[in-house]
Amino acid sequence: MSGQGKSWLHGLALAVGLVVALAAPSLQAAEKVKFGVMAGAEEEIAEVAKKVAATKGLTVELVVFSDFVLPNEALENGEIDANAFQHKPYLDSQTAAHGYHIVPIGATIIEPIALYSKKIKAMDAIPNGGRIGIPNDPSNGARALNLLAANGLITLQPGKGLSPSLVDVTGNPKKFKLIELDAALLPRALADLDAAVINTNHAMDGGLDPRKDALVQEPRQNNPYENFIAAKAADKDKPALKTLVAAYQSPDVAAFLESRFKGAILPAW
Repeated sequence: MSGQGKSWLHGLALAVGLVVALAAPSLQAAEKVKFGVMAGAEEEIAEVAKKVAATKGLTVELVVFSDFVLPNEALENGEIDANAFQHKPYLDSQTAAHGYHIVPIGATIIEPIALYSKKIKAMDAIPNGGRIGIPNDPSNGARALNLLAANGLITLQPGKGLSPSLVDVTGNPKKFKLIELDAALLPRALADLDAAVINTNHAMDGGLDPRKDALVQEPRQNNPYENFIAAKAADKDKPALKTLVAAYQSPDVAAFLESRFKGAILPAW
């Protein structure tokens, strides 16, 4: 073969190699992320996203928590690469308290919080002096207070937005006793209360059906409490995390939400 022919073949090989390199996925086959989620419904959803991620070359190791405080601690400390359990008001309150360097990187689900009771069938039937449980963390406690205020059970100091606390209750005509408890304990405590505002994941874990058992529920539209995948700010543009978000925001996950939860938990993307 002439020198000119060899040169032509060499150039062709380089061109083909360049095309293959450009077409190759950005993730390596061994790419892996540790993904923190809450036990229960959110773990089930993450299992579906995990399977989708595997088809995109990403191995997802689920790290399951049962306490709202721990997933952000683990993320900040580098024990996990991402988590999915919280909304922005909660992250903002935790960042203010702990100085976290954590940011949202992709929407996941919306779970409207609701008021439940095992003793009564209508919100107006809560008796004078009734005991109403609310979550004891600042974000979900504020969310519960806003739900009660929006439905006329209490009134709140104007201008508190998404962050009222018990000291901001300015009106309580039926003298309700507002009892703060750990969010995960509220379903078990419900028998000893007249009513309680419970997060959807904990309600479902406790055998409650938000579609049938809620006395009143947050609106689903324009809800500031949509959940998201979070990561360290320094890692937010990593290809593996972008793949994780794409896997979660997939038709497979949306179909699972519809078939498994039938409107109780909705896609937020």
